[in-house]
Amino acid sequence: MNPLFLRLFDDAAIFPPGNLPMPEAVAAHRERQKTPLEPMLGPFVCSLARWDELVAAAAGGRPLAVSLVAPGHDLPAAPEIDIVAVEMVGATEAGAVTTYAEWPCREITATRVAALRDAGLRLKIRTGGVRADAFPSEPELAGALWAAVRGGIAFKLTAGLHDPIRHRDPVTGFEHHGYLNVILATAQALQGYDIERALADQDGERVAAAVAGIDEVMAKAVRHHFVSFGTCSVSEPVDGLLHYGLLSEDLS
Repeated sequence: MNPLFLRLFDDAAIFPPGNLPMPEAVAAHRERQKTPLEPMLGPFVCSLARWDELVAAAAGGRPLAVSLVAPGHDLPAAPEIDIVAVEMVGATEAGAVTTYAEWPCREITATRVAALRDAGLRLKIRTGGVRADAFPSEPELAGALWAAVRGGIAFKLTAGLHDPIRHRDPVTGFEHHGYLNVILATAQALQGYDIERALADQDGERVAAAVAGIDEVMAKAVRHHFVSFGTCSVSEPVDGLLHYGLLSEDLS
């Protein structure tokens, strides 16, 4: 499998707009771990407010790797749950596990990134939501990605990235970023290129071909920075890779 896609999809099935019931989401995550798509699957994402639901749904099965959205580092514990990361808004210090600090795109500057890096934190960038203002513009996202890459910090994205290619949703009218555009933009940032055009490109075949041309050395460098993204659907981004011939049909 292309190393660009390993552990790329964090399973946020219980969050909007998916809103899958917890028992169904946990069961689906575990079933997917038994399929050839398992190498692409990141941790299950859950908020601390729903911890008791998560523990009940995970009972009786193998330990579930979880990225916990929490307000602080005082984390709960349960034998069924393996907290592998914590995601916090405005975090300024790392905890016992990998910690992602969420900051608005417009506040992700070189100075901010340097402070997060020095504190041992990773960066979380919100790329969508249930309102139009939750989607950063191309210049805003480009600025955040540039700061992250130039500052040597790892980042994850969250929301609005089900489709691999930049597009306008025909129902909501929201402008969605594409995760293949982000992969390409990260590669170009590492080479010192302007990345706004890569984020704006809506030609799926062109973007997919450029991503397919990323060699193994550059792929490793890209994923050193772009760790994963949270998605309430794993099947939709996988279908996108299949559509553009970037994933073998026998993995579907």
